[in-house]
This record gives sequence, structure tokens and C-alpha cells, in this order.
Amino acid sequence: MTAAVPERRAWSPFARYRHTLWLLTSRDLKVRYSTSFLGYFWSILDPLVMAGIYWFVFTQVFNRGVGHEPYIVFLLTGLLPWMWFTGAVSDTTRAFLKESKLIRSTKIPRTIWVFRLVLSKGIEFIASIPVVAVFAIFAGATLHWEVVYSLLAILMQTVLIAGIGLIVAPLVVFFRDLERAVKLTLRFAFYASPIIYSLQDLPAGIETLGYFNPLSGIFSLYRAAFFPDAIVWSAVGVSAAMSVALLAIGMVVFRRTERSVLKGI
Repeated sequence: MTAAVPERRAWSPFARYRHTLWLLTSRDLKVRYSTSFLGYFWSILDPLVMAGIYWFVFTQVFNRGVGHEPYIVFLLTGLLPWMWFTGAVSDTTRAFLKESKLIRSTKIPRTIWVFRLVLSKGIEFIASIPVVAVFAIFAGATLHWEVVYSLLAILMQTVLIAGIGLIVAPLVVFFRDLERAVKLTLRFAFYASPIIYSLQDLPAGIETLGYFNPLSGIFSLYRAAFFPDAIVWSAVGVSAAMSVALLAIGMVVFRRTERSVLKGI
């Protein structure tokens, strides 16, 4: 008699969710770069070009009084996480509209269609970190132990983008003009965020107002790797609170609109 083959252990709901999330995320990344010769380099070309432009303008054209030296490293530590933020938020405006047939025909938890965009853009961001290291070496920037705060920044930014995505993705189904409104808001948010400048460069009254931009504290954590004095812990606390609050609001909005979304796509 042959020994009975033990049954394969059933996956838990969390394990199935995680597996499906990874499959969809990896599919997105493969599709995005399958027809591109440069592939990965396209994900870093945009922030590199932007960093080069701002570096030239503020160091060669104008006598800048913002940021820290080396300024190119200062720019990249703000631009790269910004590209993750703006790319993911922009993509969530089409999270349900782009693959509506697949969403209606499967029983996959619908939050996955938002979280996969956050994760795929986050992977691109992590893959771009070596670019900062290369520029830091050539510019002579010193790496400090505060680089560990970057892990906290990544966690906070993931929570923030997920919360915004859960709010935006279903609402765009009902208000199609919201997609354009989000794009305009992101353009304004670029200059309202400490990317080409730091919080300390703002006037006293405006600096306090800048704390309520959830990206301010997050960006200061990223920059602490090379500029420890850039950390503003009060802004970090506000960013953490706002990120968690937006995620909670996003979950509520998503749950209350999910059925209506399925009818509207």
C-alpha cells in the first residue's frame, strides 16, 4: 500500500491576499517595461532631469538661499519620493476604470487594485535609491546613521498614499472630472512641498503651516541620511497622524462606495 499523500495546507485569507497582490504588482512591472529598451532607467530619468534643471537654475543662474550642500543630493532625496507619491496617486485615479471588466468578473478584494499601484511605484522608488548613492559619492556627501529613518519614511509614505488612493479611486468613478482636479492639485503640491527647499527655509508663520503638509515630515526623514539637521520632529508627528487618519478615512470611504463603484464601472 502506498502512503497517503498529505493534503496541501489551505492558504489563509491573508496569505491569498498577499499572493494575489504580489502577482498583480509583478505583472504591472513586467508589462510596464516589457516593450521598453531602457526599462528600469525610465523610472529614474524623469527625476534626474528635473534634479538637473533645478540644480542648474538654483546654482548656476540664481544665487539660491535654500536647501543644503551638496544641493544635487538634497534635490534627489526629495524628488525621488515625490515621484513615487505623484505617480501612485495619479495612477489610482484610473485604478477601477482601466480594468473594469476584470474587476467585475473576479472576486479579488477590490482594495488590491489600489494597493498594487502603491506597491509597484514603491518598488520603482526603492530601485532608484542607488542613484542617490552614486551622486552622494561623487558630490562628497556624508552618510549618517540617521539613514535608518528612511525605513520609517517608507512606511509612512506607503500608508499615506494608500489612504489617498482609497479615497480617490472610487470617487473618480462618480466624478470623472476629479481625475483632472487631482493632476492640478499635484502640480500645486509640488511647490507646496519641501522638495527644492526645506521647511527651515520658510518664514516662521509659513513654516508652521508647512507642518500640515503630510509630505513635509516624511521628506525630512529621507533627507536625514545626509542632512541630519533637516529633521523636524513636530512635522514628522503631524505627518504620521495625518497618514494614519487618511488611511482610516480611505477605508471607510472605500467600504461605503464599493457596491456603487461596481455598478458604475
